Amino acid sequence: MEPDPTKRFSSRVEDYIRHRPSYPTDVIAWLAAECGLTAQSPIADIGCGTGILARLFLDFGCHVFGVEPNAAMRAGAERQLAWQARFHSVDGRAEATTLADSSVDFVTAGQAFHWFDPPSARAEFRRILTPRGWVVMIWNERLVTPGFLTEYEAMLQRLSTDYGRVDHRQIGGEAIAQFFGHDSWREVGFPNRQDFDWDGLRGRLLSSSYAPLPGSPQYAPMMEDLEAIFVKYNQGGQVEVLYETKMYVGQLA
Repeated sequence: MEPDPTKRFSSRVEDYIRHRPSYPTDVIAWLAAECGLTAQSPIADIGCGTGILARLFLDFGCHVFGVEPNAAMRAGAERQLAWQARFHSVDGRAEATTLADSSVDFVTAGQAFHWFDPPSARAEFRRILTPRGWVVMIWNERLVTPGFLTEYEAMLQRLSTDYGRVDHRQIGGEAIAQFFGHDSWREVGFPNRQDFDWDGLRGRLLSSSYAPLPGSPQYAPMMEDLEAIFVKYNQGGQVEVLYETKMYVGQLA
């Protein structure tokens, strides 16, 4: 697997666009009620990828600076969001965004914080945030429920080369508290789900950086296992993937 996190998704852009889950609109409502988010709040979406999280803030009316170091992913966001004049694509990274000092009210990171260097990212976020600005880290955490999702998880553990190393679920409360510099950050959860046919499930797997690509020794065994699990558990040609969307929100000390 590509060790540089800024390059790992270069060959997965189309699967990422088509098959990755979005985030519940309840995220926006919660931030508006609890953190004062308004349509006038400028957003820096760090590790913007193909613009999945950015789209929620754009739909709310915000200007979004989508900071993304991977050129292929950044181009995907630009294609997806070309109709949005309030979307500003930025070639940068968490540790060096290129944004101006005190220029955004919210720094967000969707499925991305686990790729950052936390001390350097923290210093950069403090620099670009306005006083009393907020950091919002969010992940769609796939649940491991009995049946299909349990067997899917076991397949990943068995056949993905570095799944255990890059799984964002290794980020826990201690790491979050250390990043914020205090214990007053908040964790909020929202239910989320996707339904997939066979092609969609295959694409969802291949959108993940830990999934072996064609040509890898693990690719054919993984596709065989995935198809067997799909055949075993699909109902009417569909399987259900359940998530808890976890959001961590706070202000930097």
